[in-house]
Amino acid sequence: MATMQHYIWATGHFILLVSALRYLFAWAMLQHPSVYWYKAAFTGAFASYAIVCQKSLGIPQPNAAWVRRALADENVQYFMLAMFWWTSKPVAIALLPYTIFSLFHALTFTRTTLMPQLLAQGPPTTPNGAPQPHPLAKRLQVWVKANYDRAMKVVAYTEVLILIRVLLGALTLQNSFLTPIAYAHFVRMRYFQSTFTKEAIHTLTWTIDGYVSKPEAPPVLLQVWRTFQSVIGRWTGVTLPARPQAPAPAAR
Repeated sequence: MATMQHYIWATGHFILLVSALRYLFAWAMLQHPSVYWYKAAFTGAFASYAIVCQKSLGIPQPNAAWVRRALADENVQYFMLAMFWWTSKPVAIALLPYTIFSLFHALTFTRTTLMPQLLAQGPPTTPNGAPQPHPLAKRLQVWVKANYDRAMKVVAYTEVLILIRVLLGALTLQNSFLTPIAYAHFVRMRYFQSTFTKEAIHTLTWTIDGYVSKPEAPPVLLQVWRTFQSVIGRWTGVTLPARPQAPAPAAR
């Protein structure tokens, strides 16, 4: 039985999903989307993530241990990031990760909570067993399960692209210099917590390495890239692994 908190959580995701799609569609059509939809999307994120954070962490406690535990929680990180985006100049691509998360949450809520109330369920397979889900609910469950990992990879690569976007935006004065600093800290935490993010950063690093290391590439590019890697390494305390060597062809 879904609780009121569960319905509020789901409502937040539906608001986020609808508002984000409305904003992103206008943005993709090269229109000037209303900032109302941008802020409405992140308002939906506040509602959903606040409930998840409260359920996982409980009532906030005025002590260092609770704060450390909260800051290490990925839902708290996304909640705080949503607050940052809400108060900052709109960056359209910043909506994409939240939109993908909300799509899967909304589909799961629809399957587990709404469909049993709206669609006829099949008879139980055992005496006194639970009714069988509607075939549409089963198909939805299969689709979500089959596409979840792929979607999380898209989220990870999108978050790396957002970092590049806000770095360039700071240089071209499209967003504040605080934005890439704050977002880089978020990506740093995701690197340590998410295998998808780690894979995305490694792949991007190896791709750039391959480009700047070409003989025809200007030597200054390799120098700038190595300097950038050194600065990032000192800041994060991480040395990214070298590109794996391709296996040697089998002897004939």
